[in-house]
Amino acid sequence: MVPQVAGKVVRISPNFRNGGFFEAGELLLEIDDRDYRARVNSARANLIESRQLLIQEQAQVKQAKDDWVRLGNRGQPPTLVSREPQLKAAQAKVLAAEAQLDTAQANLERTRIVAPYAGRMLEKKVDVGQVVNANSAIASIYAVDTVEVRLPLKNRDLAYIDLPEILRVNKDRQQTLPAVELISELGKSEHWQGKIVRTEGAIDAASQQLYVIAQIDDPYGETARDRQPLKIGQYVRAEISGRRLKQALVIPNNAIYQGSYVYLVEQGTLRRRNIDIAWQNDNQVLIKKGLKAGELLVLTPLGQVASGTAVRIVEGVVAGEQAEASE
Repeated sequence: MVPQVAGKVVRISPNFRNGGFFEAGELLLEIDDRDYRARVNSARANLIESRQLLIQEQAQVKQAKDDWVRLGNRGQPPTLVSREPQLKAAQAKVLAAEAQLDTAQANLERTRIVAPYAGRMLEKKVDVGQVVNANSAIASIYAVDTVEVRLPLKNRDLAYIDLPEILRVNKDRQQTLPAVELISELGKSEHWQGKIVRTEGAIDAASQQLYVIAQIDDPYGETARDRQPLKIGQYVRAEISGRRLKQALVIPNNAIYQGSYVYLVEQGTLRRRNIDIAWQNDNQVLIKKGLKAGELLVLTPLGQVASGTAVRIVEGVVAGEQAEASE
């Protein structure tokens, strides 16, 4: 937030403090306006004088034209005789005086700095008694109607999420926005529901990841009373709703060895099977190739064992699941 005029700060709002909430249109800070009121009065007096001179010049123009006719001249008098240049100069002075008054009144209004939207104070940089300059920062603020979070997506995740990509030809088309849940472990576990509203225009050159923007509506309103508010600069973990996959095989992470193979039980014998992973998170793995529904998957952690070792299932069998799964 920057002022458009300079002067001494004479008053601030009680909400003009770090962390303070304010409403749209609320007066946050006042600058000493005495000089600006004087300039308004001076500009108003100049305008009155300019208008009076214009009235006098209009009368002289009329008199010059009447004299031209009375002397027996025909047609229109020359511009110098009819005082047309002097009339235009007087009209220009009125316009300049009106502009000067408009500027002075605008600067007077700018001594009262009001909130452009409902928001919160991130950092207060001035106080009563300080002199501020035009276009110098006096505070950092942010809106509280929504909060946006920038989230990185790896290339392998992009195929499973319907991102809200916007083209020039369909920029006004309504789209179904993916839901996202933001989770923070700051103090205690907190959850916020939102949507992915847009993507950034380019892949990050350093990480080769695409950043998407999640939006949380009304994070400080009625719906946020039972939880801690989402704070600016806070680290969060995000879970994004993806596409629903039919006939997908999903297995737990702990069933995979060295990220490339699993163990199956076939007719009482342990068999190693190489797999291709389509997608993986902290808990589950989506199998692209290497497993079939109904096969017996070993979930018990194994040490150094060889494929072909005889095994006996003591209790509980967990097989690869064939079901609809969502990422």
